[in-house]
This record gives sequence, C-alpha cells and structure tokens, in this order.
Amino acid sequence: MADFSEIEDNFEFLGDWEDRYRYVIELGRSLEPLSDDERNDQTKVLGCASQVWLVRAFDDDGSLHFRGDSDAHIVRGLVAIVLALYNGRQPSEALEIDAQASLAGLGLDEHLSPQRSNGLKAMLERIRADAAASAAS
Repeated sequence: MADFSEIEDNFEFLGDWEDRYRYVIELGRSLEPLSDDERNDQTKVLGCASQVWLVRAFDDDGSLHFRGDSDAHIVRGLVAIVLALYNGRQPSEALEIDAQASLAGLGLDEHLSPQRSNGLKAMLERIRADAAASAAS
C-alpha cells in the first residue's frame, strides 16, 4: 500500500481527474481484504452512502493499523487514501493530523460528490474517535 506522501506525488503527477480517479480505484484494489466476519455492524461506518467497514488493530509498537473496505470502487480508493494518512501512527499523533487539509491538498474536496464527501468525513470521524479511545486507554 502506498504511503500518503507517495499518493500526493502521484496526484500531482497525474494531471487530469479522469487519471486521478483511475488511480484512486487502483489504490482501492491494493487494500488487504476483510473477512466476511469483519464486515459487521461494529466495523461499519455510519454516514456513508456506500457500505464502508473499518477494522482497527495495533502494531507491536502500539501504533494504529486500520484495515478497510467498501462496496464501491472509488470509495474503496478513498478508504485506502485515509488509511495511508493514519496507519503507522501513534494514537496521539493521529489526533494531531489535519486530515481535511491533507485531503484538500489532493483536490478531493472539489471533485467528490456531496454524498462521497459526507462519507469521507464519516470515515475520518470514526478513525479520530478510535484514535481518541486508544489514546485515553
């Protein structure tokens, strides 16, 4: 899976949005698959028009490691972008990320439908809530 700085570089390199959408879909294909058992009400992200699931785990050093999936190709790619932004970070570090600014730097805020934008916000809120709960424990 690409890290966020690599995604930023690729977005800058890809000039038009048709190519960028293809890249987003390609990123979604790189996600580690979730099992049927992991697709449940506890992992489902509420507020998304498409179905989205996020599973939180921790690496050996206590850093966050999310896995996710969606039933929609572009949304699955958005999941991959969000995970690239947060995975590998300590919970307290994840809470300091200005995800809106990072994603705006990709131009996503201007090129997503209102439904996809709301779903993206719901994913970010879920990750922040999980990071806050992890930081508090």
